[in-house]
Amino acid sequence: MKEYCFGIDIGGTTVKMGLFRTDGTLLDKWEIPTRTENGGEAVLPDIAASALSRLGKMGIKKDDVEGIGIDVPGPINEEGVVPHTANLGWGYKEVTRELEELTGLPCRAGNDANVAALGEMWKGAAAGHKSGVMVTLGTGVGGGIIIGGKIISGANGAGGEIGHIHVDDNIPGVCGCGNHGCLEQVASANGIVRLARWMMEEKGEIRTSIDTETMTAKEIWDAVKSGDEFAMEVAERFGKYLGLALANIASTVDPEVFVIGGGVSKAGQVVLDYIRKYYVQYTFRSCRDAKFVLASLGNDAGIYGSAKLVIDG
Repeated sequence: MKEYCFGIDIGGTTVKMGLFRTDGTLLDKWEIPTRTENGGEAVLPDIAASALSRLGKMGIKKDDVEGIGIDVPGPINEEGVVPHTANLGWGYKEVTRELEELTGLPCRAGNDANVAALGEMWKGAAAGHKSGVMVTLGTGVGGGIIIGGKIISGANGAGGEIGHIHVDDNIPGVCGCGNHGCLEQVASANGIVRLARWMMEEKGEIRTSIDTETMTAKEIWDAVKSGDEFAMEVAERFGKYLGLALANIASTVDPEVFVIGGGVSKAGQVVLDYIRKYYVQYTFRSCRDAKFVLASLGNDAGIYGSAKLVIDG
């Protein structure tokens, strides 16, 4: 095992980059813009140039670098091939082959949510566990499944697309994926607001401290903590949907731990309490003791997980 490696996390706006020792020590981290114009043709060359420049500045030889791990916001198969990634402008792209040619270093790649899960399992909230599921509650609902320390990515790189588990035929509107009744429609940051508005329509008049014209997920959770009755009803239904989805996942992969991350998780322990209440109700008896923890690596989960891809070979 060589002494150094890179962990790269590609986002739609910025690329987060980390230089690690192969024992997991983060030596340096920085960001560069994600230039998506012209079909994203500059994204990988920019990453390669920045990585090689950082080696030069730190006096590290390429011979001492194990490789580059990288995650992308979309499906990617085990060969490092992306069929299409809309928010980067890419169509078909051989990510690992191109990056290896640009840098002269070995490269391994994965989906961003799966890789973030690997990071949390390695150096984050789930460290010490071998099997876990991460759920990211942000603009959408993402997920990653780690079993025996390995990412379960599936035949098409779409393993862990937790947000598109079907939870209710009656959810109004269409999910971004084109289907109806997806978890993402009621459990993402936007989804919680959508859920609250749906419940307001069901109930007619309500009494609440929330500004119903401008409400956000944060305001709803703050109202839950202050004992607002309507907000607590919204949290109950949120917990029911997400608890049901995770119960179904547990019956399939039987994880030791669930890691809850993303912007919604910043509300803290109260989010876990509502999820676990319904998880225990719905899950198979043998899976009831799974732990629930809040993600701890924040925006660094992707670079840690990407580095781990390389270290694991």
